[in-house]
Amino acid sequence: MFIPIMAEAHARPQSTRPSQERLNHSPAASIKQDICTHHLVRVSRNRKTGPIPVTTTSANSCPPSCGFKGNGCYAESGPLAIHWRSVSEGRRGHSFDELLEEITTLRRHALWRHNQAGDLAPEAPGVIDAGQLTRLAMANRGRRGFTYTHYPPTPDNQAAILNANRLGFTVNLSAETLVQADAYADLGIAPVVVVLPQGCTKPMRTPAGRQVIVCPASTGNSDCLNCGICQQRDRAAIVGFPAHGRGAERVQAVFFDKSSR
Repeated sequence: MFIPIMAEAHARPQSTRPSQERLNHSPAASIKQDICTHHLVRVSRNRKTGPIPVTTTSANSCPPSCGFKGNGCYAESGPLAIHWRSVSEGRRGHSFDELLEEITTLRRHALWRHNQAGDLAPEAPGVIDAGQLTRLAMANRGRRGFTYTHYPPTPDNQAAILNANRLGFTVNLSAETLVQADAYADLGIAPVVVVLPQGCTKPMRTPAGRQVIVCPASTGNSDCLNCGICQQRDRAAIVGFPAHGRGAERVQAVFFDKSSR
């Protein structure tokens, strides 16, 4: 997912479960989606998020259709990549059930960010595990969790995302162009975010006239703790994230290439 964040301190102990249980990339692997690994930092030290809880999910959670996968994703390079690799290989992090237990211990009304890297748990490639997402939303009850997803809004995925938002866990649809952002907003199931070219700092409009505001944390004017707009499920504005990091030029190229089609 393309959202600005950097690596975190890792207070959780290493998992004792074998990494093969989570990541099996052999050709003979079952068509059933590999089990994901989850890691939670209770107090982020990243200046963009502020001191809120932040999670990371193993790379096998990312949908094949994401245009930034292996093509400029911020989490695949830089400091965060080291942590994400450890989680993806099963050397750091825990099971989904353990993640839910930790979420239920977060203080009431706490703002927390799910997936600084990674995406929602899949049932199969490109298909959100609706059951797990519902359980995550239920664990979040009384708290202000939010995340972003690059999963395609197929009918099944739409139903899972809409249900999570109705239960109070905010899932933002991540668009790769302004045209796609309009299409996602037209669905009416979730708030929308979109990647923007490098250096964007001022509000703009989509082709359909929707307002796009630039993430305040990206411009250095605030952080997630003091902003919280991405957690607002009923907002009308689309939040834009300028391409950044080592893969910024490739991310920007995706934006312009798909915008010209």
